[in-house]
Amino acid sequence: MTASSNGTSVSVWMDTASLPTYAPLPGDLDTEVCVIGAGIAGLTTAYLMAKEGRRVTVIDALGVGAGETGRTTAHLFPPDEWYTFIEDKFGAASARLVADSYARAIELVESIAKEIAAVDGIDCEFERLDGYLYALPGNGFQDLEKEYVSARRAGVAVELLPGVPGLPFDSGPAVRYANQAQFHPLKYLAGLARAIERHGGKIHGGTHAHRLRGNQQQQTVSTDHGEIRARHVVLATHTPFNDRVVMHTKQAGYRTYVVGLRVARGSLPRILLWDTGDPYYYVRLETPDPSMDHDILVVGGADHKTGQDDHPEHRYDEIERWTREHFPMAGAVAYRWSGEVMEPSDGLAYLGHNPMDDDNVYLITGDSGNGMTHCTIGAMLVTDLAAGRPNPYKSLYDPSRKPIHGLADFAHEQANTMARYGEWLTGGDVDRVEEIAAGEGAVVRDGLRKIAVYRDAQGGLHAVSAKCTHLGCAVHWNSAERSWDCPCHASRFDIEGNVLHGPAPEPLEKVELAENSAPPRGPRPGMRGRGAR
Repeated sequence: MTASSNGTSVSVWMDTASLPTYAPLPGDLDTEVCVIGAGIAGLTTAYLMAKEGRRVTVIDALGVGAGETGRTTAHLFPPDEWYTFIEDKFGAASARLVADSYARAIELVESIAKEIAAVDGIDCEFERLDGYLYALPGNGFQDLEKEYVSARRAGVAVELLPGVPGLPFDSGPAVRYANQAQFHPLKYLAGLARAIERHGGKIHGGTHAHRLRGNQQQQTVSTDHGEIRARHVVLATHTPFNDRVVMHTKQAGYRTYVVGLRVARGSLPRILLWDTGDPYYYVRLETPDPSMDHDILVVGGADHKTGQDDHPEHRYDEIERWTREHFPMAGAVAYRWSGEVMEPSDGLAYLGHNPMDDDNVYLITGDSGNGMTHCTIGAMLVTDLAAGRPNPYKSLYDPSRKPIHGLADFAHEQANTMARYGEWLTGGDVDRVEEIAAGEGAVVRDGLRKIAVYRDAQGGLHAVSAKCTHLGCAVHWNSAERSWDCPCHASRFDIEGNVLHGPAPEPLEKVELAENSAPPRGPRPGMRGRGAR
């Protein structure tokens, strides 16, 4: 398994791309557009706006591609909810809009890929492919004929087949979606960054945005390196850091897991593949090095609510076991990694004006497993809104819409979140810090507070408050990524308490903890629940 020096997983994209680095913000700055976040949402927005001649500045707490874009599987494929459910929830007209927006997103990615290949010499491996949805007997959603009819009614080029051609197992009936796509997401970001600079835009890494304030004429972004004054601000941070509650009741964070196994070149068709099971799996091929005799079979799935599985390594094992059962030619595991998915309550992304904010603050979130597609749609939509142009998808993806089409999921997620606050009344994961093994973390009770403690390989202790800086849930240890994850709203922190993923705006509070003054014993906690996407 490929892993970074700090113990976090490394995707095949992170292992095979060279990303540009940028210095932090040098001080206070005036710009027309400030984009917060240097993933696909932020860089696509910055590219489109810079290309229109706007003065654009991009900032990121870490750097280009350091967030979730590098942890995707980079499919450009049908909506995660499928057209039959979108039609049932939103109507046939909305399903047609979704289909049209998805097609336009793929076209935009393709055109940008061609541009950066021609001008900057960066090949992001964009490839048009057919995608297949299948349902093994007795496992999950079965009505593929209904999906086929709904997709056709939405204007999608689909075909109902007796099986997926070229697979080593009998898939049973399948829907073929023609002309979908895949690409290398981090090579794409490298090209976008170069294109933004070419069009006059500025990018700054190592610049953490803490606060946003302003009015319809000007917004001020406070960072750890100065203030940015801008006419427009785009929140492209996967989930907004400036909203305390509004958006975080409408979506929930899930961890998703990916295994990459070597397969002989040519042993499998180059297609995209998804099933409808529970758990479900999604599959593609990647060719890291055309000179080698093998591809990487990329298989993802096994999702769960963020912060609600302290030791999720078994999920990699489950994916690998499923893969070997269905693809017996699969060889050695080359990669294991995980990523974060924000699931909107009704299945559609939140793209546009940020609710309860000024009209010059925009939001791109709620990827629902279609991050590459939704982020591209969001960039197009936000660019139109900032320019005062009409956009056909504005109402469809409006972040201020009520979750009336997903009330059951909404209620379930809120109940799950509220239950997590009860953990402040329980004991710690262990009674004393001496019980924490090297390379592991655990929450320890200390009187009325809880402390998140990590023991490094040398035996040193790294202690921070277990209280998430967003809305105060107690964080949980994630042994697969060596991080502290919030089970309420999906904030994540490294072992020193630094923010890895919002909405938490600030790091966890440092705690001085001596080995010989460990917190007293307390009651042991009960079993934690797990969510499934």
